[in-house]
Amino acid sequence: MRPTRSTAGRSVLSLLTAAALAAAGLLAVGQPAAAADADLIRNGGFEAGLDGWSCSTGSGATVSTPVHGGGSALKGTPAGQDIARCSQTVTVKPDSAYTLTAWVQGAYVYLGATGTGTTDVQTWTQTPGAYKQLSTSFRTGAATTSVTVYTQGWYGQPPQFTDDVTLVGPDPGGSGPGQPQIPAAPTGLTASASSSTSVGLSWAAATGATSYKVYRDGANPATVTGTSATVTGLTASTTYSFQVSAVNAAGESPKSAAAAATTPSGGGNPGNPGLPAHALVGYLHASFANGSGYVRMADVPASWDVINLAFGEPTSVTSGDIRFRLCPVSECPNVEPAAEFKAAIKAKQAAGKKVLISIGGQNGQVQLGTTAARDTFVSSVSKIIDEYGLNGLDIDFEGHSLSLATGDTDFRAPTTPVIVNLISAVKTLKAKYGPDFVLTMAPETFFVQLGYQYYGSGPWGGQDPRAGAYLPVIHALRDDLTLLHVQDYNSGSIMGLDNQYHSMGGADFHIAMTDMLLTGFPVAGNTARVFPPLRPDQIAIGLPATTNAGNGHTSPAEVTKALDCLTKKSGTTCGSYQTHGTWPALRGLMTWSINWDRFGAWEFSKNFDAYFGS
Repeated sequence: MRPTRSTAGRSVLSLLTAAALAAAGLLAVGQPAAAADADLIRNGGFEAGLDGWSCSTGSGATVSTPVHGGGSALKGTPAGQDIARCSQTVTVKPDSAYTLTAWVQGAYVYLGATGTGTTDVQTWTQTPGAYKQLSTSFRTGAATTSVTVYTQGWYGQPPQFTDDVTLVGPDPGGSGPGQPQIPAAPTGLTASASSSTSVGLSWAAATGATSYKVYRDGANPATVTGTSATVTGLTASTTYSFQVSAVNAAGESPKSAAAAATTPSGGGNPGNPGLPAHALVGYLHASFANGSGYVRMADVPASWDVINLAFGEPTSVTSGDIRFRLCPVSECPNVEPAAEFKAAIKAKQAAGKKVLISIGGQNGQVQLGTTAARDTFVSSVSKIIDEYGLNGLDIDFEGHSLSLATGDTDFRAPTTPVIVNLISAVKTLKAKYGPDFVLTMAPETFFVQLGYQYYGSGPWGGQDPRAGAYLPVIHALRDDLTLLHVQDYNSGSIMGLDNQYHSMGGADFHIAMTDMLLTGFPVAGNTARVFPPLRPDQIAIGLPATTNAGNGHTSPAEVTKALDCLTKKSGTTCGSYQTHGTWPALRGLMTWSINWDRFGAWEFSKNFDAYFGS
């Protein structure tokens, strides 16, 4: 998470002596200067190239201009899902104060330290035209003998430059007893293809390691802190070889034994099974009535490319048994007979439309807490799809359907049964129906973008295990996911990547929320744990059709402004929010609901047709 601008812009005094530290308020009054204070950074001026530094995915290089001092500086170039992080693990003394400084230049440049044993620190600045000094300080924990310092940029930004990095504090002294030794090579490396474009890796922890380097085909090492990793961006039907080394302050171990994995065939394009370049998605109140009135399937206008039948609901929260029925005549006097409803679905499909069963909704909580519930879910959903001849499934789990356990701290490796079983169930359905199976999801911002600030803990100081709870599901299914249309409504204000809060109802909110999905974001402020961006063709913006349909209705003019910013003129028509790119392939819009749009004289769909063409 980026610090606030007020933090990033503070002035920095010279911190090369203990006396100056005290003057800056960074040491307790009366603390004696440590005679052994030293600069512990190796090759902080990059005069020896990248000696001592490790840069993610080959993103770092030394250059002769622009420099701050000497003849070289570090140039980091963010690309794709990488933020060009260059790091160095340094031996330190436990329970001691250290100050980290660097001279930096670039649109977004970060400086920080992890593994401090107390509170990890980070500061950042924007200084595209000239070098500026960044500084932060920390105290090591009682048992901390090494920390990792880093400098990095940000997604989609130009290269950043770093020079004259220092870490000033007590010198731990030599490499004698108690000091880190180079760890042994990791053992037990396994590799398994999790999709046509990704491979999951795991290995045994190496004693004394503070991080690991993951090598693909012997090159381009990526640094991770845990004992597992997911390598993405691979090619279908291709064999890859992986190795891992262990790293600490003393150096890098030999590489592990190699493990190979072959990615399966892509099986077509799972993100675009027959959808137009820009699609309109709407929910049809098929099983219930409310103030918007019932709309027969045959009367749904041609504007709608994906029609989600609301809703398939569980017989109980934990059974996994999903049932769907048409709205009773007592509630919906104009409901069509089942045979006519099914015939209308076939007619829509013949016209190129997709009709899905949507599971959940506000009152349909589903918790697949056991494998039996998972298997029942698969069989009962399959029965609905087969009976009505549907194209796929929409997951609209809300409330407590996706409760995270306390132990789930990494979205890349969930262990909570309700999440693991849901992922398994959906993958089973996808495998059963093949590459043309349409899979969509409609989470609320609370379950997705709020993960930028909180993952497993609530924004009000208490614990709310649902914050960001869709992230492991989306991540695990990203290669199977046709559309993600987050509900940008019925939500409070959410912080964007600009570290500002954005409120519902205006273009700014939709721009900021969508930019996060297309750019990627650190989960719960952990810059080592980044939720990777989704493809623009997988994203539709979710909005209420009318003011009656949900809290956060956005006028057509503001919707148009958001679409202009995201697809055409990024950075010039985006109001107060500056996006990290332009995405002409953004799929389109989702609305709750087709019924409410009819209630509002079709204002929502008419605006979409006018913008993208009918």
